[in-house]
Amino acid sequence: MNKIHRLGAVAVASTFVLGLSACGSSGSDASGSGEITYWATNQGESLDHDREVLTESLDRFTEETGVKVNLEVIPWTDMYNRILTAVTSGDGPDVLNIGNTWAVTLQETGAFEPVEGDLLEAIGGRDRFVGSSWATAGAEGKPPTSVPLYSQAYSLYYNTALFEEAGIDGPPETWDEFVDTAKQLTKDTDGDGKIDQWGISTEAGAVTNGAHHSFIWGKQNGGAMFDAEGKSTFNAEGQIDGVNQWVELMGTHKVMSPSDAEMTTGADAIANLIDGRAAMVMNQNPVKNFKARDFTDWAVAPMPLVDPAAVGDEAVMSFAAGSNVSVFKNSDNKEAAYQLVAHLTDTEEQVYLNDSYTSLPTVKDAYEAEEFQDESAKLKEKTLADHAQPMPLVAQEGQMETLVGTAVKNLFAQAATGTVTRADVERALTDANNQMAAAQ
Repeated sequence: MNKIHRLGAVAVASTFVLGLSACGSSGSDASGSGEITYWATNQGESLDHDREVLTESLDRFTEETGVKVNLEVIPWTDMYNRILTAVTSGDGPDVLNIGNTWAVTLQETGAFEPVEGDLLEAIGGRDRFVGSSWATAGAEGKPPTSVPLYSQAYSLYYNTALFEEAGIDGPPETWDEFVDTAKQLTKDTDGDGKIDQWGISTEAGAVTNGAHHSFIWGKQNGGAMFDAEGKSTFNAEGQIDGVNQWVELMGTHKVMSPSDAEMTTGADAIANLIDGRAAMVMNQNPVKNFKARDFTDWAVAPMPLVDPAAVGDEAVMSFAAGSNVSVFKNSDNKEAAYQLVAHLTDTEEQVYLNDSYTSLPTVKDAYEAEEFQDESAKLKEKTLADHAQPMPLVAQEGQMETLVGTAVKNLFAQAATGTVTRADVERALTDANNQMAAAQ
C-alpha cells in the first residue's frame, strides 16, 4: 500500500524563528529539497544493527517519496545532550527520536512541532495509537510534540533451567513470593563457600534503573513522584516503602549480588541470567539478547504485585516505556519530515521495525500481525493496556529521574558494603526532594 497517501498536499512553512537561532536544520536547505536528516536512537544490538534495520525502511521511504534521508544513529548516552545542543543552537535534524520520558521536558523548549493540524492528519490521527503509548507524547492538556514509535514494558524474565533444578514450578506472582523464590535460587553451587548464583540481577548502578523502579514500586505502595499541583513528593510514605523494598533485595534479603551496585547496563544483568549467575531479571527487552546468544531456557511472567488484589495505580507493573519521534521546528523541509513520521508509524513499517527490535508497536492495528503473537509480546501488550502509566508528565521529569535515580544508586552502593535501613532511604529521598523543591 502507499504509506504516504494521507499526506496529499500538506502545506507547511519553510522557516521558523525559534527565539534561539534561525538557522536551518542539517541535511536540508531553504528551498525544501528532497533531502532530510534523521537522528535515530540505538534500539538494536548495536549501532550497525540499527543502521541495517533503518536503512531498509528508509530505502522504501525514498523509493515512495523521492526524499533522501541522511541517517545518524546516536547512542542513548549521547542523545539527550545532542538534542539539547540542537535546541540551543537551532541547528538540528529534521526528524529525531527521543526517549518518551523526555517528551514533556523537551516540549517546554518550544523547539518541536506540535502534533496537530497537518502533522496529526499525516499520521492518521491519535485514535490509531495505543492509549498508554499516546499518553507519553507530551504534557496533558496541550498538543504533544512527539509521536510514539516504539513501545516497551517491564516484565519478569526467568531462567527455566534454574527454576527446574530448584524444584520451583512457576514464577512468583506477589512481591512476598518473589522474595521467597529469589532466596531459594540464591546459592553456592560449587561448594566454595561463596554465592555464585543469585535470585535476581539488575543494573543497580544505573541512574535510570533506579528512577524506573522507584516509580513502579512507589506506585504499588500508594506513592507518587508528584502531587496533583506538580509539587515533588519523592519522600512520601509510599515512595519510601517502594524504594526500601527494592534496595532490600541486596541489603536485607541478600538475593542480589553486591557487584550489581556497580553494574550500569541491562545487558550485563541479562548476561547473568543467560550464564546462570542469576535466576531472574526485570527488564524491558531482553529477547534480542536471548536470540543473539541462542538462549532458549527462559520464560516470561508479569511483574509481581505487592497486593495481588490491587487495582488502579497500585496495580502498576511498568511505566509506558519506549521511544517517540519528533519534528524539529527549524526544519526547512517539513513536508518531507511529516512524510517520514507518517512512514515510520505506518502499520506495515511498525510491524517491520518493532519485530526487528523485539519491541512493541505503538499503533493498534500492528498487534494483529503474527510477529506479535508470542508469549512475551502478548504479555507486554496486556501490561501496556492494563498495568502501565507514563512517567510523570511534568517538565521536571528529567531532573526527577536524575535526583531519585542517583539517590537509589547511592543506596545500593551502601547496601553492597553494609546495611541500609528504611531511615536511610527516607533521608536519601528527602534530600532528593529538597533539591527538586528548590528548583521548582
